[in-house]
Amino acid sequence: MNNNVYLYGILPAPGPQELELEGLDKQRVQIQSMDGFTFLYSEAKQSKYLASRRNLLSHERVLEEVMHQGYRTILPLQFGLVVETWEEVSDQLTGPYSEALTRLFAHLDGHREVSVKVMWDEANELQLLMAERPELQAQRDSLTGKTLNMDEVIRIGQAVEKAMAERKNEIVNAFRNALKPLSVESVENDPMMSDMIFNTAFLIPWESEMAFSVWVETLDQQFENRLRIRYNNFTAPFNFAQISALEGNA
Repeated sequence: MNNNVYLYGILPAPGPQELELEGLDKQRVQIQSMDGFTFLYSEAKQSKYLASRRNLLSHERVLEEVMHQGYRTILPLQFGLVVETWEEVSDQLTGPYSEALTRLFAHLDGHREVSVKVMWDEANELQLLMAERPELQAQRDSLTGKTLNMDEVIRIGQAVEKAMAERKNEIVNAFRNALKPLSVESVENDPMMSDMIFNTAFLIPWESEMAFSVWVETLDQQFENRLRIRYNNFTAPFNFAQISALEGNA
């Protein structure tokens, strides 16, 4: 290896023999076999890559295109991984973690990652709550035009906050209880924005995606289409193939 290379992911050998894909810096994606595994890489034109939307999408697109070509069992590597020599890859990854990688590929085989993100309109949900709980509405209305002591203000505010938290949990639990049994594994991630209340990735059998999507649609209808749901049914299994977790499995 005369130049640094950028790594996208690993597949079980033999993997694809040739690809017509363009990666970062518009470089051709190539194949390297090592220690019984196949790596996707391209020549690195930078020593470090900015985690910009464009670069992140380019990284993900390479992995997804390979999956579209039929190589579904793929271990995505973290964005920005640049190496100088293949010996470095062997010494630090495929050598010490060969057995863990093999077990991980067996776990991923025949499965796909899908993700569900749920956003709510907090102001609208508050209005709905007040309509459903007239006693709470009355307490809230008492804050207007009357002189209340601080304890009363805090008590009423806490009652509203508790009711909203229960309302949010009801929605989250509905998604969690309906979708988790359809998966072999799930990862609940932190919300990406203030109005996001559910952000979970699921590992499901490839053939069960249609049934899974029907449940997502059913949940949308259950909550009368008042939620915004983002459902991604095709992505590399980033949440279930963390290299950092392999050390604990070795």
